[in-house]
Amino acid sequence: MRIARDRWLPALFALACLALFANWGAHAPDHLSSTVFSRSFAGPSEVPPFGADGEGRPLLAYAMQGTRVVAFPALVAGVLVAVLGTVGGLLSVTGSVRVTATLQALGEVVGALPRMVVILVVALVVPKESRGLMPLAVAWALLAAPGAMDEAGAVIARLGGARFVEALRAHGYSRWRIYLVHIVGYNLRPVVVRQGAEVLMQAVFLEIALSYLALKEQYPSFTHSDSFHSWADLLNMGYLALVTDQPSGHALALGLALVSVVALMSLAVSHAARAR
Repeated sequence: MRIARDRWLPALFALACLALFANWGAHAPDHLSSTVFSRSFAGPSEVPPFGADGEGRPLLAYAMQGTRVVAFPALVAGVLVAVLGTVGGLLSVTGSVRVTATLQALGEVVGALPRMVVILVVALVVPKESRGLMPLAVAWALLAAPGAMDEAGAVIARLGGARFVEALRAHGYSRWRIYLVHIVGYNLRPVVVRQGAEVLMQAVFLEIALSYLALKEQYPSFTHSDSFHSWADLLNMGYLALVTDQPSGHALALGLALVSVVALMSLAVSHAARAR
């Protein structure tokens, strides 16, 4: 009973966070509200629930717009890595020397690429009217996929590979039960789910890093249109409270809280899917 509770509590927490982010992303305003300078940097008690920026606009709108920017692309990146990791594990079951050599070569080539350089190249190649986090998140997922496939292959190797499948066949199990239940469900699930959750979190951090870089260098954002704001705007706004007298500490607290929730959600998913 305790084992089941240890799994369900993190799973419910992750689902609650996902539902909150999905709701925020779906209802994010296209533009911030009008300025009200009398509420400049008002605290959460004056402008609930998170306070206001320097022009009196609610920080909730920043959080919702930032969620729309990252939520779906990060989820796609995580699912893509999980799927590719599963495919890599299933290919390892065949025991084919050619397949194994191809996967190893692919992993070495992709692993040798500098990820941030590739991401910046992709960001520059994407047309300005099509800019967004999705192509960057997919590129990041493809760069991370060989690592997930390699780890999934190592799991299959520990099971015995093709010998494991033949042993289950000898016990009368169907192909569906062997591959989907015993291999994917029981053995690959902890690995690929953890890898997917980590890449989801990395895609969110990637967007924040690129947006923060664009803010500091006063470049157009690589990940969203000019009418939208990232969670990086909250961190940039709040950071000034540490080096100046600007009363924007609540913006920094909100930005750090959002980042922390994403990290905790990733850990919760990994914990819920861990091996028995």
